[in-house]
Amino acid sequence: MNKNASISQQPLAGVKIVEFEGIGPGPLAASFLQTLGAEVTVVSRPGRGAMPPDFGTGADSLLNRGKRRVVLNLKELADKQKALELIGASDGLIEGNRPGVMERLGLGPEACAAINPRLVYGRMTGWGQDGPLAQAAGHDMNYVALTGLMSLTERPGCPPTLPPTILGDAAGGMGFTLGMVSALYAVRNGGQGCVVDGAIVDVVAMLAPLVQMIRRGGGLDGSQPSVFHDSPFYDTYRCSDGRYVTVGAIEPQFYVLFLKLLGLDDVDPAQQLDRSAWPALKERVAAVFASHPSGHWTELLEGTDVCYAPVLSLAEAARHPHNVARGLYDVTPEGHIETARGLRFLPLKPSAE
Repeated sequence: MNKNASISQQPLAGVKIVEFEGIGPGPLAASFLQTLGAEVTVVSRPGRGAMPPDFGTGADSLLNRGKRRVVLNLKELADKQKALELIGASDGLIEGNRPGVMERLGLGPEACAAINPRLVYGRMTGWGQDGPLAQAAGHDMNYVALTGLMSLTERPGCPPTLPPTILGDAAGGMGFTLGMVSALYAVRNGGQGCVVDGAIVDVVAMLAPLVQMIRRGGGLDGSQPSVFHDSPFYDTYRCSDGRYVTVGAIEPQFYVLFLKLLGLDDVDPAQQLDRSAWPALKERVAAVFASHPSGHWTELLEGTDVCYAPVLSLAEAARHPHNVARGLYDVTPEGHIETARGLRFLPLKPSAE
C-alpha cells in the first residue's frame, strides 16, 4: 500500500488493532485490515512460532508485512499487564486460539470489556466458540468438507479436492474481516463493543447461497447430470501440450459462440440442455481441444464471450497481461510472487462540466 495514499484510499486509517499471534486466517484478516489502513500490533510469544519454517512464517512473512511486533510472555504478570494496556488503547482485537485459552490467560472478552467497553473482540477459529467440534483441531479442507461444498468438486472416479488454504483459510479470513469492519463501523456510530465469532465453517457456509439456489433448481446434487460436472460447455480441457484450459459458456449466446469458434457447426445450439447428448458432445469437444496446444486456444478464445481462461501457474499468473495491467502482483528480485494490492478505493468525483 502506498504510504502516501489519501484517507479515501485507506478507509481504516486511525483504527488500531492488536493481534495475538496465530496462524492462517487470523493473521491474514489482520493483514487485510492493515492493507485498508489500520495500525496493527502483533503480540508474539517468545521462541519459535507454531508453524514450520517451510510455510514461510516468521517476522518477515507476507502476513506480517507492515505490522508492529512486540514479544510478550502472557503467563508473566508484567507482560500480561502490557497486553492489557495495548488492548485498552485499541479499537479491535484478533485472536485465533481454541475456545477458553484467552480466558485462562486473563485476556478473555469479559476482562477486556472491563477496560475497553467499545472493543471489537475478534475470535478467528475453525469450528467456532461452541458446538461439539469447538475444541477439536482442524484445517482448511476439514471445514469445507463439513459444509457440503467440498462434495461439489467430486466427479465419477475422482476424489473431491480443493486448492490448499484458499476456500477455508483465506475465505474464512476474508469473511472474518467483513465481520470486524462491520463491528468497528457499528462502534464508530455509537454502538457497543462486541465479540465477533469468526468460525471458518460459518464463513464457508455463507458462500453457499448460490449453489444452494442452483441445487433447488435441480442443477446440482441431484439425479440429473449437472451443468457444472457433466456438460460439454462448462469444464476443464487438456490440450496437445499437456496444459489445461477452462470454458464456461453457460448462457445461450455464449454457447452459440463457443460452438462457432470450435468449428462445431453441425451442433444445434437450441439443444444445449439436452443432457442425453452431453456425453458424446463432450468427447468431441475434448478431442477438439486436444488437437492444438493451449497457446492456440488462448489466441483464439481469450477475451471473447466464450468465457475462457487458461489454467496458469502462480508464476504465469503474475506475468499475464491482464494481471500486469491491473497491478495485481509484484515479483521480487529473488523471484518470489506477492499480491501487490486488493480492493481499490478511488475518489468519488462528479463529472467535469
